Amino acid sequence: MAIWEKEMQGYSWDSHEALSYESIFPALTLINCSLPESLSKVNHSVVSEFILLGLSKSQNLQILFFLGFSMVYAGIVLGNLLILVTVTFDSRLHTPMYFLLINLSCMDMILASSATPKMIVDFLRKRKTISWWGCYSQMFFIHLLGGSEMMLLVAMAIDRYVAICKPLHYMSIMNPRVLGGLLLSSYTVGFVHSSSQMAFMLNLPFCGPNVVDSFFCDLPLVIKLACKDTYMLQLLVIADSGLLSLVCFLLLLVSYTVIIHSVRHRAASGSTKAFSTLSAHITVVTLSFAPCVFIYVWPFSRYSVDKILSVFYTIFTPLLNPIIYTLRNQEVKAAIKKIRTRHINSKPTL
Repeated sequence: MAIWEKEMQGYSWDSHEALSYESIFPALTLINCSLPESLSKVNHSVVSEFILLGLSKSQNLQILFFLGFSMVYAGIVLGNLLILVTVTFDSRLHTPMYFLLINLSCMDMILASSATPKMIVDFLRKRKTISWWGCYSQMFFIHLLGGSEMMLLVAMAIDRYVAICKPLHYMSIMNPRVLGGLLLSSYTVGFVHSSSQMAFMLNLPFCGPNVVDSFFCDLPLVIKLACKDTYMLQLLVIADSGLLSLVCFLLLLVSYTVIIHSVRHRAASGSTKAFSTLSAHITVVTLSFAPCVFIYVWPFSRYSVDKILSVFYTIFTPLLNPIIYTLRNQEVKAAIKKIRTRHINSKPTL
């Protein structure tokens, strides 16, 4: 016991340094002893929080980021709420396409809220930390909403295929039961995807380094901090997300290829409106899947590139979606104008 106490005086429990029993008890290794049974059962997961490095260490940049991202987040909430209110209060927009659109807006708001508010607050903090369970919850909801949104975009492509290729049977095919099934499938796929990703995390020992070089808990970066070889685990995580992204992208590619081919054989008057609607959908799909392609397919080795793509995916895509669907959709623009006119006319005159 005296030997252990003497050896322990030269060691400190630094959360930034990986620890092992051999590094804490070198005397045992030298004399070829085994650890007592009570010590062998100690839980390795001693990390209770993670430190986020954020986007920049510059104080001036962090203040600038605080102001900029605060306005962006306000734009995300207001823009998506505008779509929700417009579709809800205009009966002409009570169609399958807009039902799926308001669900996309809800997903965008929740996805952005999973990481953006904390990132904004952290710009004003010197020490940016997040608890273990807070980190776990953040990763769960990001993957849940990300996977669900991908499948919802596939559902929106199916809706556009039926509307353009089978217009006479559109309302009968895209009935409330089918819409409910498509929406439930989207959330189910997102839940299964997120649960499978989080299952990799549950039994990982975190006993040393706890610094994440990002503004949120990015699963591949967190897994690298575990006190064991996680190379195969990292491949499984990337393969899981990459496979879901690839399958959804191929389904969307096939759907929109068939739709565009069908539209090209239509009359010019009918094809103009169809192309206008399709262009908005295709733009949103491109914005959603382009970061995934770079993150999971392109072999970047620098974290700064992943940070930029993560910011774009979690913050700017939820901001651009309502802008695209509002500016490029004449029905939504007309409905917003109608609601605004009704609101102005309802004000009491003095």
